[in-house]
Amino acid sequence: MTEVDGTWSDESEFTALDAAVAATEADEEAQLAQPVLAVVGRPNVGKSTLVNRILGRREAVVQDVPGVTRDRVAYDALWSGRRFTVVDTGGWEPGATGLQGAVAAQAELAMSTSDAVLLVVDASVGATATDEAVAKVLRRSKRPVLLAANKVDDERLLADTASLWSLGIGEPIPVSALHGRSSGDLLDKIVAALPEAPREGEWVAGPRRVALVGKPNVGKSSLLNKLSGEQRAVVDSVAGTTVDPVDSLVELDGETWRFVDTAGLRKRVQTASGTEYYASLRTKTAIDASEVAIVLLDASEPLSEQDLRVLSTVVEAGRACVLAFNKWDLVDEERRYQLDRELDRGLVRVPWAEKVNISALTGRSVRKLAPALRTALASWDQRVPTGQLNGWLSDLIAATPPPVRGGKQPKVLFATQAGIRPPTLVLFTTGFLEAGYRRFIERKFRERFGFAGSPVRINVRVREKKPKPGTKPGVKKRH
Repeated sequence: MTEVDGTWSDESEFTALDAAVAATEADEEAQLAQPVLAVVGRPNVGKSTLVNRILGRREAVVQDVPGVTRDRVAYDALWSGRRFTVVDTGGWEPGATGLQGAVAAQAELAMSTSDAVLLVVDASVGATATDEAVAKVLRRSKRPVLLAANKVDDERLLADTASLWSLGIGEPIPVSALHGRSSGDLLDKIVAALPEAPREGEWVAGPRRVALVGKPNVGKSSLLNKLSGEQRAVVDSVAGTTVDPVDSLVELDGETWRFVDTAGLRKRVQTASGTEYYASLRTKTAIDASEVAIVLLDASEPLSEQDLRVLSTVVEAGRACVLAFNKWDLVDEERRYQLDRELDRGLVRVPWAEKVNISALTGRSVRKLAPALRTALASWDQRVPTGQLNGWLSDLIAATPPPVRGGKQPKVLFATQAGIRPPTLVLFTTGFLEAGYRRFIERKFRERFGFAGSPVRINVRVREKKPKPGTKPGVKKRH
């Protein structure tokens, strides 16, 4: 919940906002425990297209070639008032090795940790040996299994779905993910099959989402390859194709993270053209979908306007932030002195960001990214109780009152943290607070409560001026 600057007229709005904050907290906790549906099947049967149809929006990457989806990618879904998590998986093939084997392992893990499984089969092809192998595994599981016969685009293909009874996992549900045919019926059956809550002791929160952003050639893909290890070096094999950034699960410091390597940002989205325009849009979408962004900066070169534009995009999106100064192995003493001066001037907007000096080429200090990410995310999720916040703010304002504006000194009557991700403070005042005084409050707020690595938004709601008795609104009394 994020409040914007506005007005207020009655003190009851204080308690109303506080009640809304409490309700938001309860809703956040409820969303952490959603039942999970795993969508599995062999490659190129339309799993990601069906996932988009279930979600009612385009989230999963779709292309007319098999193997676009590789990792488990989780999305939040809602149908008939029920919230649940949909996990899109890569194509499952028995006995696969190499990259295909890793993809199959991710699909098997999704099946074992879900509350229900949706097996997608191409009805126009019928049951293949791979489909039968997947069904054999699912028959042994103790989870509800639904069978979606996809690509039933017209009535003529309905008869072909009858042969899928041979898989032995129940009635095939004819659907067309491309055209939306019978998607509502499928969703009804999915909701009926899912339990009210995840299996106790089996639900695990998904990996935190990290966007790797920066200008072109700053070392984003090199860093991802270094973090992933040799077996993951193919994560950037789709370079040059016009698909959305592909997620990659990375084991870092004993924890699994979901990293997204993005296209380098050169120009503003409004002025870019062609593939550059779409790359900018996809990068912006990746930032919005992430929880924390690692902004890569080339430590061996002066800070550029492109670097600052990328940083502004992350801050405006309200994401937690870690600054990674790459190519540190090329930095000498003179360059370090110059860099310190550049940072004092250029990074005045984000003195709160976590900073790590690394080298993606040699692997220097890349393991320090995990603690910085955890710190930034903890700040992004942090909430200060209303009573504690108002006690601190009263002492601060008593020591340093707001500057006089229009001959009157504004008063801060009440404050609450209206939201997290990013942390957002709402101040109820009798007058407008200057931008400089807001920055002062933010600086003191950080000194008292921390919030390293996360942006903090401070919004002001000014009391409306009520017209005097006997005076019509907008009409001045004559003397």
